[in-house]
Amino acid sequence: MNTLLVENKQFADIDTLTPIVNRVMRIDDVTAGDTKNKYLVRYRGQIYGEPDQAYDQLAQNLRSLEITPLFRKDHDQHAVLLLPGIVRPKPGNPVINLVLILLTMGSMVFAGAISAYSGPAPEDMLSFWRSLLRSLPSGIPFAASLLAILATHEFGHYLAGRFHNTHVTLPYFIPFPFSPFGTMGAFIQLKEPPKNKRILLDIGLAGPLAGLVVAIPILLLGLSLSEIQAIQPAPGQGFQLEGNSILYLLAKFVVFGRLLPEPASYGNLPAAIYWLRYFFTSSPLPIGGNDVIIHPVAWAGWAGLLVTALNLIPAGQLDGGHIMYTLLGDRARKLWPFILVGLALLGIVWSGWWIWAMLIFFLGRIFAEPLDQITPLDPQRKRLAVLGIIVFFLVFIPVPLIMY
Repeated sequence: MNTLLVENKQFADIDTLTPIVNRVMRIDDVTAGDTKNKYLVRYRGQIYGEPDQAYDQLAQNLRSLEITPLFRKDHDQHAVLLLPGIVRPKPGNPVINLVLILLTMGSMVFAGAISAYSGPAPEDMLSFWRSLLRSLPSGIPFAASLLAILATHEFGHYLAGRFHNTHVTLPYFIPFPFSPFGTMGAFIQLKEPPKNKRILLDIGLAGPLAGLVVAIPILLLGLSLSEIQAIQPAPGQGFQLEGNSILYLLAKFVVFGRLLPEPASYGNLPAAIYWLRYFFTSSPLPIGGNDVIIHPVAWAGWAGLLVTALNLIPAGQLDGGHIMYTLLGDRARKLWPFILVGLALLGIVWSGWWIWAMLIFFLGRIFAEPLDQITPLDPQRKRLAVLGIIVFFLVFIPVPLIMY
């Protein structure tokens, strides 16, 4: 009898565990773990039948023994690793979620009021604050629109997790006063590893798709409330242009029948070359041309597209990272240096990408690895994963904001 000890805690011996594993797997060899390995026992062989059903059966049989199984591929064989302990998710504190969303709502209303303010420039700070407080109601359309997009995005993740009996936290909203949007977005956390790639994909993709379903109508509504004006800033007065994604360009074309911003002249360039250059560099600035002066609701819709794009960057534990990991497995890590180089190059035209490059440098190689990595994506989910990649290219904004 080989009794298994980990951190002075005794687990079932190999002679007890092997018959349990043998119910779901033809065992070719058995390796006992040691202090260098994280597992108690490793079995190699071939899983009987469908791996997802085999995993459910084995996990249920081992739960009373306080053991968690992992399914892995080992060349042309399957490997089952038995880990000591099981995850028992702790209940969250919804008061924290409630306080954060209230603070975020206030911060967004504040940001929306600043964006919508069109009165005279205040003479001093006291006048500024008085004017701003009086105009706070004007920030509600922006705040309500953006909050609807973010909440739908995060609850898409949350409900997908609950559907698959995977414990996830309620959304945490992040207030960010004195910023263009009043928030840094929101996030949820997995309280336990997803069971397999199918579940990981469902949870990861549900958020962006759900958020986009709300963001697109809000964007179109906001654009219908917007006006087209000439881009002709007064001397010494700066202005800001929002960047373009393919989807945003199409939305403006649907509402106005024009590609905007519309330059006064393409110069000596063909229109296609001009737009290709402008899309990736936002230059030359279309001074003297026309652009849409977006309504606060459209501003919220545009922000929803930006949030979706950022979440779909295919790295780490971002939604896009989940999608690529389900498609490529550990090979998804090979994308990391290319993403860093791409963001660094884009940082030449918009410095904000350098911040994202730094974040992905430190966090972009850490993926949410499922317990069962043998169960493949089914054909329908493969198509959904490809759809997620297509959505990323449709909503990605190479130069989010242009300041002049």
